[in-house]
Amino acid sequence: MTSLPDPASQNGQSAASAIPNILSIAGTDPTGGAGIQADLKSISAAGGYGMCVVTALVAQNTHGVRSIHVPPQDFLKEQLDAVFDDVEVDAVKIGMLGDVDTTKTVSDYLAAHPVPIVVVDPVMVATSGDRLLTEDAEDAMRQFVRDHASVVTPNIPELAVLTGTTPAETFDEALEQGREYAKAAGVSVVVKGGHLKEGYASNALVTSAGEVEIAHVPRVDTKNTHGTGCSLSSALAARLAIDAEGALAWTSSWLHEAIAHADELNVGTGHGPVDHFHRSRRLAAAASTQPWKLIDDWTRPTAPSSPVIEPKIPAAGPFTRELWEKAARTVWPQTLELPFIRALRDGTLPEEQFAFYLVQDAYYLREYARTLATVSAKAPDAEDQVWWSQSATVSIEAESDLHRSWIAQNDIEADTPPSPVTLGYVNMLTSTAALRDYVVGATAVLPCFWLYAEVGLHLAENNRPDHPYNAWLSMYGGEDFTDAVRMALQSVEKALSGASEKQRADAEEAFMHACYYEREFFDQASRR
Repeated sequence: MTSLPDPASQNGQSAASAIPNILSIAGTDPTGGAGIQADLKSISAAGGYGMCVVTALVAQNTHGVRSIHVPPQDFLKEQLDAVFDDVEVDAVKIGMLGDVDTTKTVSDYLAAHPVPIVVVDPVMVATSGDRLLTEDAEDAMRQFVRDHASVVTPNIPELAVLTGTTPAETFDEALEQGREYAKAAGVSVVVKGGHLKEGYASNALVTSAGEVEIAHVPRVDTKNTHGTGCSLSSALAARLAIDAEGALAWTSSWLHEAIAHADELNVGTGHGPVDHFHRSRRLAAAASTQPWKLIDDWTRPTAPSSPVIEPKIPAAGPFTRELWEKAARTVWPQTLELPFIRALRDGTLPEEQFAFYLVQDAYYLREYARTLATVSAKAPDAEDQVWWSQSATVSIEAESDLHRSWIAQNDIEADTPPSPVTLGYVNMLTSTAALRDYVVGATAVLPCFWLYAEVGLHLAENNRPDHPYNAWLSMYGGEDFTDAVRMALQSVEKALSGASEKQRADAEEAFMHACYYEREFFDQASRR
């Protein structure tokens, strides 16, 4: 958004290389889900260096607040001095100020020590709807926002207090309140849909000039949302200091993932916290050099540990069924749970992620066509040779047409080089098809048919005419592509039935490698 500050121009540093120093001025939460504890986690997860100044010591847990102790104002100022005397502060997140005296102390200090980015989370109304501030403290907060805030992040009830209206019941109504307040206060407003009862839990950034950026986020059915306001505002402060243009989208996506996995935590018996570091752990796992879990003994029976997820397109026989069972107990469930797949299914996938995926897929398909041609040349009988050759021309050309038209219509840079994942995948397929037996090459290319179609059919269950990615979902969930998958399954089944045990073991290993590459290929857009 053009009205937001550019951190690179403020401090003369490269925003891409610097780790910004982000200061949280807020209250505490000893159970770690909200307040400065949540702020420090969020700032770290967002890529900043977190610091904190305590405005209030709050005895609270997942069931609520028990008591509040406000330290003397002199001590608050000493904390601020300790930070600003020593550290260049790139952004400040303001949380709980609580009373007029604290608000004035922080306001006076920021007036004397300007910071380029100030994100204010106006702690004014509890989730229950109870007002947390006296009338004079509310007035002081309104003035604080006007004097200092770059961005203010109220929840729906707090936005109503700021604007002197009743709480919005729809996202459009909340957006209108945000526009009015942004213009009147001369500040950017994050309108948060999470407190609404229905629809998406999307966030919108509204500037004082009336510009609106919406980050579409699906609603998560969970009671564990303690500290989401603190977490969003502090992560946003860090991202504004790193990449202002993409700050809202990144923060909204990150927080959605943290909320979506909140139930996996075991913190408290009330309204628990979100999982601030789920994304970090996911990316660390994606970067792991631990070998993928391949089953290299074809003769060993599959362990009956859990039911196999049945494919929507059945195997062509016992050998392709064996392939599916191995993938279904390892990599296939992981693929369905990828953030990219979930967001693509519900239509909330950011356009830049889909654009990245499309460009990579276009490159992949060009190389995949060459691999299919190599498989065709090695096929032992004419029927398979003709079919693999047709797959390298007709099917791939049709898919490429969709990529080219979408890329052209959406003004996407088509000459982007292949990512490491894309390059690794195509090189693995190319070398396998060229250097290994026909049966191994044919089995290696099968996941791009079978798993791709299974993903497409999974996504098609949520397809609709107004789905933003309707054309893509329609193609990969359509009959033409599923018919091609059935032909590929028949060819691979026939090849495996006539292969030696060694060839089958090699083919299974190649199949599993390709399945994992399929997972990585889908996942890579959400790692950007």
